[in-house]
Amino acid sequence: MPHLAHLKQLRLAKDAMDRDWAEPLDIDTVAAHAGYSRYHFVRAFKAVYGLTPGQYLSRRRIERAEDMLRSANLSVTEICSLVGFSSLGTFSARFKKHTGLSPSDYRARHVGRGAALIPGCYAMLWAGGFSPARPEHRNSEEAS
Repeated sequence: MPHLAHLKQLRLAKDAMDRDWAEPLDIDTVAAHAGYSRYHFVRAFKAVYGLTPGQYLSRRRIERAEDMLRSANLSVTEICSLVGFSSLGTFSARFKKHTGLSPSDYRARHVGRGAALIPGCYAMLWAGGFSPARPEHRNSEEAS
């Protein structure tokens, strides 16, 4: 049985994945939240949660993509990017493995059974698809 402090450390890493799922997280960054090496973290996480950290993060991203496919007027490619996948092929393969349907088939099956889709611009704003203008990127005329 895992020690309580051990579980708390793993929970910190799991919380980081739940919070930052759309960010480009790597295993070393997530393991650092738990204070473990990547190899010890992967073994401990799988022993407690039954999934590797990569499987858990992928599942979170696919669940978020399912929400967007049902509710937002965004392309599959836009959703792929918003949920943190850098490859459309990887996203589609993992989506199909998790749901049994391709993203397009999933959308066709679930859209049209309720409210209208949220316009893509609102969905991207809500999902963080637009970066806020940062003052350090302004040119010298704007800064003065």
